[in-house]
Parts: sequence; structure tokens; C-alpha cells
Amino acid sequence: MLKKFLFACVALFVTFVCSIVIGAADTTIKDVWLAITAPETNKIATMIHEVRLPRETAAAVVGAALAVAGAVMQGMTRNPLADPGLIGLTAGANAALAMMFAFFPSANYIETVFACFGGAALGGLLVFSIGAKQFSPFRIVLAGAAISTFLYAVAEGIGLIYKVSKDVSMWTAGGMMGTTWHELQIVTPFICLAMLIAFWQSRQLTILSMSEEVAVGLGQQLTRVKTILFFIVIILAGASVALVGNLAFVGLMIPHLVRLFVGTDYRFILPMSAIGGATFMLFADTIARTIHAPYETPVVAVVAVMGLPFFLFIVRKGGKGL
Repeated sequence: MLKKFLFACVALFVTFVCSIVIGAADTTIKDVWLAITAPETNKIATMIHEVRLPRETAAAVVGAALAVAGAVMQGMTRNPLADPGLIGLTAGANAALAMMFAFFPSANYIETVFACFGGAALGGLLVFSIGAKQFSPFRIVLAGAAISTFLYAVAEGIGLIYKVSKDVSMWTAGGMMGTTWHELQIVTPFICLAMLIAFWQSRQLTILSMSEEVAVGLGQQLTRVKTILFFIVIILAGASVALVGNLAFVGLMIPHLVRLFVGTDYRFILPMSAIGGATFMLFADTIARTIHAPYETPVVAVVAVMGLPFFLFIVRKGGKGL
């Protein structure tokens, strides 16, 4: 298992370096080193430090956050189709973001982040309240699709009425372009804290993923554990939307792929999902920046091209996962 984690860490490091070096502007490893150690050395180093480094750091942070959120949701609900983008959380955060632009235009970034937390909580609660009677994977996904459509419509309506559609679309297009160090300094601590708590609760999540009867039989306090896990997912999804916008399928794909290598123990699934999610998002963002350079392809489209077939494959298997 240690070898697998080391290999995953090396793959993440190599992908991160490549994502910094590769781009429309020609750069080298030396330029990257100067950008880290002495960014004022030349224009290339400054560009890397102020544009590429925060962008790719955001990609890694958000990829890790969404993958861990998806893994937690799949374990908590025992639903292999669970994903923050498919079960109302990112749509709720998006609606809250639109409301902040319309009703509180002078709000600072940290207030916007907390609004996204509240919106994610609302979206998740609406979906789970609808699917609570029959807690099947497909019922939850259908409820998620309905609530997500409604909340996206709310966001669009607010944008049109209050003439903030352009601002909302620019923010929620699902990309890391324009991410700043200031935004990362605010959002990253929330994501890191939520992931640490998730790792701390990984053993409880493994027990819960078996069945509620087993969890109760082993003395688990279901309400307490579910509440902690739900708040973890809210923080991870809300912070991700506040930082880069809406991205679906990352939290669906990565945990499934990780289980092929580490099994069903969430003590291994969660940290490996964080590494895998970060690596995947770095790869996707690099493709988005370079596939049609110097023009940029929305990273949400790149992720969807890879994620939608995976989603359909899981559905075809009857929601049984890999």
C-alpha cells in the first residue's frame, strides 16, 4: 500500500510540474524555479508566479476537495452515483453565489465563501429530504437532477432580473482562470480542515458504508457521524464552487477508480482520492489550456467529456460501481 501512495504522490508532483511548464507561453523548469524563489527576476517568472502557479494550485486543491467529497458521499449514502455536482450541492452553492452578486454586491470574498456553504447545505438537504423515503441510488440521482435544475434556474433568473448574469457566468463557468493567491489563502484552509476531519472519520465511514445495521451493532452514533460527514461535504463543495465554479463528475469518477487500487477501506480511499483528484484536475486543466492554444477550452467541458461516459457506464451496471 505504501508503494501505491508513493507512486501516486510522484505522479501528482510530475503532473503539477508539467502543468506549470506547459502552456501557450514557452517556459522551462528554470523559469518555474525562479517563479518560486525570485518571481521578480523577469516577466516569465512573474507570469508563472501570478498566473500559472495560483491557477494550478487551485486545480489541485479543488480536485482533491471534490474527490474526497464524492468518496464521503458514496460511503455515507452507499450510493455509487453520489457526486457533489449530481446531488444538488454545487447547484445550491451556485444559487447562493448569484444571490450574493444581486443582493450584496459589496460583499467581500470570505462572505461569498460562507454564502456558498449555506447554498450547498440547502441543495443537499432538499435532495435528501425528497429521497429519504426510498434511499435508492437512482431516486437520489433523480432528486438531485430535479433540485439542481431548479436551483440553476433560480440562479439564472436572479442573474437576468438583476443584470448580474455575466458576473455569475464568469465565476461559475468551471475554470481556474483568474484565481489569485488571496482567494487561495481564504479557501484552502477550509478545504484542508474539512479533509483532515474526513480522514479522522475514515474508520467510521468504512463501518457506515457497510450498512446502518452493522454500524449500530458496532456501537456507532449514526446521527453524530452523519452530521459530521454531511458538514464535511458541504464545506468541500461550497469552497470549490466559491473558488472555481461548478464541476461535476470529479467526485463520481475518482473514488471508483481509487477503489480498484486500494480496496474498500476508507482509511486508504480518502487520502488516495485526494491525490487522484488533484492529479486529474491538473491534467484536465492543462488540456483545457493547450488543446486549442492560445484560446482556452472550458475545463468543465474537458471534465464532462471524460466524466459523462463514466457516469453512463455506472448507470448501465445498475448503480453497482466498478
